Amino acid sequence: MEEMKNENESNERQDPLANFSHSSSTKNKKGGWKSVKYILGNETFEKLASMSLIANLVVLVYMHTQYNMDTTFSVEVFNIWSGLVNFIPLVAAYIADAYVGKFHMLIFGGIASLLGMGFMSLGAGHSSLRPPSCPTLSDCIKPTGVQLSILYLGLGFFAIGSGCLRPCNIAFGADQFDTKTAKGKAQLESFCNWWYFLFTVALLIALTGVVYIQTNVSWFIGFIIPTGCFTVSLTIFLLGQCTYIKLKPKGSVLSDLVKVIVASIRKHHIDIKKDSELSFYDPQLSSNESEDSRNVKLAHTNRFRYLDKAAVITNQNEIDSNGNSIDNWRLCSLQQVEELKAILSTLPIWLAGIGCFISMGQANSYGILQGLQIDRSIGTKFIIPPAWMGLVPMIFLSSWIVLYEKIYIPFTKTATSNGKRLSIGQRITIGIIFSIVGMVVSGLIEVRRRDNALKHGTFQSPTRIWWLIPQFGLSGLVEAFAAIPMMELLTSYWPDSMKTLGGAVFFLSLSIASWLSNLLIKIIVALTKENGGPQWLGGNDLNKNRLEHYYYTIAAFGVLNLLYFVFFARRFLSSDVLQRQTRSEARDSDLSTFSEL
Repeated sequence: MEEMKNENESNERQDPLANFSHSSSTKNKKGGWKSVKYILGNETFEKLASMSLIANLVVLVYMHTQYNMDTTFSVEVFNIWSGLVNFIPLVAAYIADAYVGKFHMLIFGGIASLLGMGFMSLGAGHSSLRPPSCPTLSDCIKPTGVQLSILYLGLGFFAIGSGCLRPCNIAFGADQFDTKTAKGKAQLESFCNWWYFLFTVALLIALTGVVYIQTNVSWFIGFIIPTGCFTVSLTIFLLGQCTYIKLKPKGSVLSDLVKVIVASIRKHHIDIKKDSELSFYDPQLSSNESEDSRNVKLAHTNRFRYLDKAAVITNQNEIDSNGNSIDNWRLCSLQQVEELKAILSTLPIWLAGIGCFISMGQANSYGILQGLQIDRSIGTKFIIPPAWMGLVPMIFLSSWIVLYEKIYIPFTKTATSNGKRLSIGQRITIGIIFSIVGMVVSGLIEVRRRDNALKHGTFQSPTRIWWLIPQFGLSGLVEAFAAIPMMELLTSYWPDSMKTLGGAVFFLSLSIASWLSNLLIKIIVALTKENGGPQWLGGNDLNKNRLEHYYYTIAAFGVLNLLYFVFFARRFLSSDVLQRQTRSEARDSDLSTFSEL
C-alpha cells in the first residue's frame, strides 16, 4: 500500500493537470475554501487593476484626451476593443475546456493582462510615445504610427488577458467544490457571493482612489498601480497552486454537442414515443472519467425526447466488437445527449436574465446623464462627479451580500438547525421585480428632475443628486438577485467539461443586454421622429426629452419578462434535467456544515 501511495503521489507531480483524487487523505489537502482564498485574493487584485483601466477608457476618455483622437475615431477604436473583450472569452473558454485546462488559461491570461498594463504604463510614462498635449482638442497633432502601436499593443494584450480570465476564474473556483452535494452547492453560492463582494470592493477603490490619481496626479502613476496589482494577483494565484483541484480538459466538448444534434436529425424518422423497445447506446464512463467522482453518470431524462434519437441503436453494425460507437456523428451516447439537455434546460432561464440586465445597465448610461443635469453640489466648493453615482449600486450590492451571508443565513441556521438559502428561482424572480420597480422609480425621478428644471428655466435642475440614489440602488439589487444566481446557474448546472464556457456565456448575456438597449434606443428615436411630437431621446438636453417614457417602456418589457419567467422559464429549474443533482444529494446524508471563509 505504501508503494502504491508513493506511486500515486509521483504521478501527480508528473502531471500538473492530474485530476483530484477523492481519497480521504487527498480531500484534506486540495480544494475547498483553502484553495478559494487564493482565488479570491487573485481576483480582487486582478479586478482592481482591470477596472482601473476600463473605467477611464469609458468615463474619462483616455484615448480622446491623451492621444488627441477625434470623437469618431476614438469611439471606433473603443468599440473594436470592447467587442474583442466580449468575444475572446468564448474562444478562451472553449480552449480551456477542450485542451489546456482552466489553471493554465488563468496563468496565460494573467501574464497577457500584465503585459497589456505594462504597455499602457509605458505610453503614459514617456511623452515621446504620445502626441503633444492639446487642451483645446482642436487642430491637434495626431499620434504617429509608433505611438498608436504602443497603445494598440497595450489594449490588445489586455483584451486577450481579460478574455482569458473572465470565463475561467469563476469556473475554476467552482471546481474546488463538489457541487453534486448539498454542502458543495452551498459553498459555491457563498463563493459567488464573496466573489461579487470583493469585485465590488475593488471597483469602489478603482473608481475613487485610482481614478483620482490618474486624473489629478499622474496618468503614469495611475497605470503603474494597476500594473503592480496584476503582479500581486498573479503571485497570489501561483502561491496557491499546490492546493488547487485541477480537472483535466475533456477534449472538444462543443463538437460532442454538435454530434448529438446531427445524429438526432439523421435519425429523425424514429418514433421515440411509440416504440417502447428501443435500444439506447449507454456505455459506462471511461476509466479516466470515472476516477473523477464529479463526472457523474447522468440519468436518462424525458425532456427534449427528440434528442434521444441520437442514442438509439438502429443497427448492430453501428457498434464495434468492443461495444463502442463506430460513427459518432450517427450514434452518440446517452451521456452526451443528457449533457446537451442540461445546457438547453438553462437557456430559458438565461434569456430571462438578459431582460434583467437591460434594466440594470440603464443606471450607468442614462442615469449618469441625469446626474449631469442635476444639482451635485455639497456646500459651496465641492461638486460630486456624476460617475461617482456608479458607486451606489455597488454599495447596495455589497450590503445585501453581507446581510445575506452574515445575518440571514446564520439566523435561519439557528432557527431551523439547517441554514435555509434562497433558491435560484426565488432570487431571479425577486431580481426581475426589482428591475421593474427600478425603471418605474427612474421614470418618476426623471419627471421631478425635468419639471424642476423647466420651472426654473435652467439646464441643470435644482433637484438634489440624492434623489438618484433609489434608482441606482435598485440597479445594484437587480445585480445581486439576478446576476449572481445566473452566474451560479451557469457554473453549477452545466456539464463539468463546459463550466468555463458557461462563465463566458454569462458575460455574453451582459453584452447582449447592451446591444438590445442600443437597438431599443434606435427604434424609439426613429419612431418619435416620425410622429413629430416631443422626442423621448436624442440631443444634448434631457429637459427637451421624455426619458421617463423610455424607462416605462423597459418596465413594461420587464413585466412581460416576469410573466415569461414565472409561467415558462422557471419550470426548467424544477425539471428532471436540473434536479438530477438533488438526487445525488440524497446519497450524501451525513454532510457537515461547510467551513466559513
